[in-house]
Amino acid sequence: MEQEAFLTWNPWHGCRKYSEGCAHCYMYYLDAQRDRDGSEIYRTKTNFNLPVKKTRQGAYKIPSGTMLHVCMTSDFFLQEADDWREEVWDMIRCRKDVHFWIQTKRAERMADHLPEDWGDGWENVTLCVTTENQKCAEERLPLLLAVPAKHKAFMIAPILSEVHAEKYLATGQVLCDGENYDGNRPCRYEWIRSLHDQCRNADVPFRFLGTGNYFCKDGKVYCIPKAYQRVQAQRSGLSYPAGDTHVPMQPRCQNCKRKHSCNGCRWCGKCH
Repeated sequence: MEQEAFLTWNPWHGCRKYSEGCAHCYMYYLDAQRDRDGSEIYRTKTNFNLPVKKTRQGAYKIPSGTMLHVCMTSDFFLQEADDWREEVWDMIRCRKDVHFWIQTKRAERMADHLPEDWGDGWENVTLCVTTENQKCAEERLPLLLAVPAKHKAFMIAPILSEVHAEKYLATGQVLCDGENYDGNRPCRYEWIRSLHDQCRNADVPFRFLGTGNYFCKDGKVYCIPKAYQRVQAQRSGLSYPAGDTHVPMQPRCQNCKRKHSCNGCRWCGKCH
């Protein structure tokens, strides 16, 4: 099956750290690389109306069939974004030919901040709630189950403990990732294996997205550069159903292996 295109759309940027999983937030790390403060929340200027931007010929710049992951450098249901969200819903409503993946930790705000004509959900929207351990799963996932939506998912990222999610698999799909960038909390093989088995037993899709910086298996700790975390996750065979394990490799910084080109990041400190 041909895969749909994958892009990100950040109508606003910045966030407030919310729970344990936010301790080593990748957005804060990347902002710090540019001497910016990740807690500064602002409406983006050039990307706010990305889905409805057009070329000089009048065609949408975002083609039909694209999967747009929304607010990957913030949180879609962030309180500070309440004044901007209606415009975003209007654009999502307009682009029914594009699928919008909306991700949040703030599950308690979802129900009160959906559009008035939401009904039982929009066909072109997936609501995804992120968690990091059993405590957060027990708090947030019942709220996800209670919200009407055509498509639902939950992600455990960064995974900080084993999570028993059997009660919540009616959401339809599960994703999991380890901690990367500035984080050092390990991802353990047995945690991923448990999620894989839970989803396989319920015949629910499960995607193991990445090992994180530190992956523990059979008593050994493996330090895995960012560039190879997705590769190793796919090679592990822990996604369900098992898919294509081939991931094309791209040239990376020879020192830290994290960037497609050397930018002197703190991980290697050897570049100019």
